Amino acid sequence: MRYGYARVSSGTQDYAAQEEALKAAGCEKIFSEKMSGKSTTGRREFEKLMKALAPGDTVVVTKLDRLARSARDLHNILHDLEGRSVGFVSLGESWCDTTTDVGRLMMTIMGGIAEFERGLIRSRCEQGIERAKAKGTQFGRPTRLDASQKRKIAQRYAAGETMAELAREYDVGEATIWRALQSGASQEQGYVITTACGISLM
Repeated sequence: MRYGYARVSSGTQDYAAQEEALKAAGCEKIFSEKMSGKSTTGRREFEKLMKALAPGDTVVVTKLDRLARSARDLHNILHDLEGRSVGFVSLGESWCDTTTDVGRLMMTIMGGIAEFERGLIRSRCEQGIERAKAKGTQFGRPTRLDASQKRKIAQRYAAGETMAELAREYDVGEATIWRALQSGASQEQGYVITTACGISLM
């Protein structure tokens, strides 16, 4: 069965022309809606379409941007359709027809290009991170307490002050104080091990 999907972005637009083109292309049932294509979330007619599909069916749109506005969403939808053994045809892009050998080849080529581009982007990001690390750039959330403060907190906590009191004085949460104490405990363990080997860290 051939299903059509028509979509416009705003309430002032009309999808009648899309429906006529889809009917002329042999669509037996058409799902139409007025909804932004920035995401597949919240598109109720699109969700109904996906639930109605069975192996051997074909989804038809007038243009690719009626189905998805981003390459990632389009890739995910087409991958889902392929997994269900459902064909896809875009009337506006003659090369995009997964019901033909040539169309499937073109989609494979386009998918390979997209994967290659993602690989290049990932590689550039990793290289940029390595360069930043080499320059001493610190990643992650900045610590609220420095090493000296953590040592003082550990000493004061050992002397009897509570985490709540320390948190108020240092203007941080008790969880931050707890992490500082854990960090201090790890450092203290390291100190004991090294001094036992006859090496002084002082």
